[in-house]
Amino acid sequence: MEFSSFRSLDLYKKADLLVLCIYRVTKKFPRDEIFGLTSQMRRASVSVVANIVEGYGRRTANDKSQFYYIARGSLHEVEYYIDLALRLDYLDKEAHSELKTLRDDVGKLLKGFIDSIR
Repeated sequence: MEFSSFRSLDLYKKADLLVLCIYRVTKKFPRDEIFGLTSQMRRASVSVVANIVEGYGRRTANDKSQFYYIARGSLHEVEYYIDLALRLDYLDKEAHSELKTLRDDVGKLLKGFIDSIR
């Protein structure tokens, strides 16, 4: 039996890129946000990928969908944090737009995964 890897999934690659971008932009956030918005954005974005990976490794459709739905919830958190960072002037409009586009791409791919197992 050949074991395929989650690393080959476009969804994983795009979600992982989102995490990397979130880490890069939050490095520039104010130091006093290290335990606030910086931490929340990073944790939520990592949660998206971690739940995609865990769902991929599950056997049944119900188990898979449970983790994909959790990933979707975390992705909504990321969306809010990106918007909040813009309103707080921690992100410029260009960085916000890039993150939002990437977040939307992950959302579309994740929706496809959820739809495919229902």
